[in-house]
Order: sequence, then C-alpha cells, then structure tokens
Amino acid sequence: MIQADEVRKRFTQIEQTIHQATEACQRAGSGVSTDLKDSIQNLDKRSESARQELQSAQNEQAMVQCVDELEQLGDKAKAACESGSNVDEKLKKAVLQAHQELSQLKHQLH
Repeated sequence: MIQADEVRKRFTQIEQTIHQATEACQRAGSGVSTDLKDSIQNLDKRSESARQELQSAQNEQAMVQCVDELEQLGDKAKAACESGSNVDEKLKKAVLQAHQELSQLKHQLH
C-alpha cells in the first residue's frame, strides 16, 4: 500500500492529465461524440471534488473509494473514445493516458 502523501502527489499528476483531456475535447469541437464529451466532463468534475476529498481523507478506505470512482469514470471515457469514429489523436492519447494513470493508482491501492 502506498502512503497517503504519495496518493495525493500522484493524483495531482493525474488531474493534470484529465485537464489535458478536457482541453483536447474542447479543441476537437463538434467532431466529438456526446458520449465522449459527457464522460470527459464527468471525469473532470469528479476529479475536482476528488482533490478536496483526498486532501482531507482521514482513512485509507476513503482514498481507495475515491480513486475507484475516478477509475470507473476513466473506464467510461476510454470506452467512449474507443467506440467513437474519427476521434482526434491528441484527445485519444490524453484520455488513454488518464485512464492508464488512474488504473495504475487503483491497482497500487488494492
């Protein structure tokens, strides 16, 4: 099990990747499917509240639950990205990177 400070540090990096995906989605414009836009927006919104939760988390289980929820949202974004046609390459790369980072953190917590 990794330490709480390490989780917070890793999450800061993950949050930056999520923001990159959000920006790439906005730049891609109308060519992005509604499903992909929604999943990225949900992931971005949840990451903002997760930052506060992780900073104030008093126990390991609260951190694990928070990361698990984010990873599930990352799964949805990845699936939407992979099922979409003509997804911008930068957007796809950002979504897959965010998903991978969340998955790695989740596996380290379990």
